Amino acid sequence: MVLANVHLRHMETSLRLGRYALDRGETPVACIFVHTPTDRIVAYGMNDTNRSLTGVAHAEFMGIDQIREFVGSFELADFFEDITLYVTVEPCIMCASALKQLGIGKVVFGAGNERFGGNGTVLRINSDTCTIGRSYVSFPGVLRREAIMLLRYFYVKSNERAPKPRTKGERSLDKNNFPPINWQDYLERDAFVNEFGQDKEEHYYNETDWTEDILWDVIDKPQFTVIEELEAARHASGLWFKNKKIKH
Repeated sequence: MVLANVHLRHMETSLRLGRYALDRGETPVACIFVHTPTDRIVAYGMNDTNRSLTGVAHAEFMGIDQIREFVGSFELADFFEDITLYVTVEPCIMCASALKQLGIGKVVFGAGNERFGGNGTVLRINSDTCTIGRSYVSFPGVLRREAIMLLRYFYVKSNERAPKPRTKGERSLDKNNFPPINWQDYLERDAFVNEFGQDKEEHYYNETDWTEDILWDVIDKPQFTVIEELEAARHASGLWFKNKKIKH
């Protein structure tokens, strides 16, 4: 499998879940956890801070809780080593640290987190030597514009929980302009080419997105079935891992 195509497929699923979160009044940040050797979705999560009124109810923690349902504490480190996280927005410093302590294998994200990014935008928690845990590789910019648009959709809506709510009329929705992405803030040129392909090298130096058209259908349409699909995938993965343990 071409890694770039795998990343696109799984990030599209995360974006669909992000749209689902948006339609329920949550910040549209969502993720899926994929068992890399088998390409199985084992868990998913979306932000739940508005409903739960809990500041730590981030998408990554929701998915981690699901994994803990079928992976014992003593197995977590070995299990997470084979996991790739696909998340629409760069993990914050808190989540980046948790992922590092769990020993996750790889993180792929869409948009950078300009205020709290822990995978290179603000801090490099994933690869520093100051925090505990095993360093992990992180690849940004996959379907980045779609992730940015979901955030823009959220911020042009009225937020009734805000101290001073702003109406939609006070905000404008920009669908055409996106900031450049400085790939060099996150990874070396060789890592970029190995992950995304030699044919995309020019984007590394031009600070542009390597996908062509924005997947408007994914982010503009309600995603009614995504939870049902993810639950089915998670259930199937849980049964597969359970049977694998029994056979061993």
